[in-house]
Amino acid sequence: MIRKNLEEVRENINKAILKSGREAEDVCLIAVSKTKPVELLLEAYEAGVRDFGENKVQELTDKYEKLPKDIRWHMIGHLQTNKVKYIVDKAYLIHSVDSVKLAKEISKEAVKKGLVCRILLEVNVADEDSKFGFSCEDVLTSIEEIAGLEGIRVAGLMTVAPYVEDPEENRPVFRKLKQLSVDITRKNIDNVSMDILSMGMSGDYQVAIEEGAKYVRVGTSIFGERNYSINKEK
Repeated sequence: MIRKNLEEVRENINKAILKSGREAEDVCLIAVSKTKPVELLLEAYEAGVRDFGENKVQELTDKYEKLPKDIRWHMIGHLQTNKVKYIVDKAYLIHSVDSVKLAKEISKEAVKKGLVCRILLEVNVADEDSKFGFSCEDVLTSIEEIAGLEGIRVAGLMTVAPYVEDPEENRPVFRKLKQLSVDITRKNIDNVSMDILSMGMSGDYQVAIEEGAKYVRVGTSIFGERNYSINKEK
């Protein structure tokens, strides 16, 4: 089932790439594996997936120990400052940096471990009360402070778009994040690149690709519906 689902997702990705005139290497699929058992992740791995996204620190660290070491782990969920120390040396990329305070904690732990942690700044483009993230205005004023921290490399932006029935409704959200990345690039800030836009999920990843997504975070379309009654993290 997972191999078949992946084939369909990859076909849709390729269609969106062609439609937008981009290149295949411009887009990377992250299989969002939160709440899913190791056995299902191995199926996806055997079908060629090497990028997996987790929402919970405990799940990421547990799976990190059990699965092949060439997997690139993406922390895509809200990250509490007291959990940072557990993943700075395990996450290939932290997508969900939503405050200066969190960035400072990542910096502190990365320096302790003698590494540089790649991060994305999460932007609440649609200004939803239920979502974390900088406002578009705040990210513009905070990014220089974050970029000056040791042990951090700002690699781009991330957003979680609203849940909508029609993916076209999220096109303005993705377009706004892309424009924000252009505005930041023009500032020419040291230690900041806008190479990565992480946006688009199962319901709207094709539209996100058309608007410039580098990473799309797809879970349900690969693994099926999630079981939220397991793997709860306190």
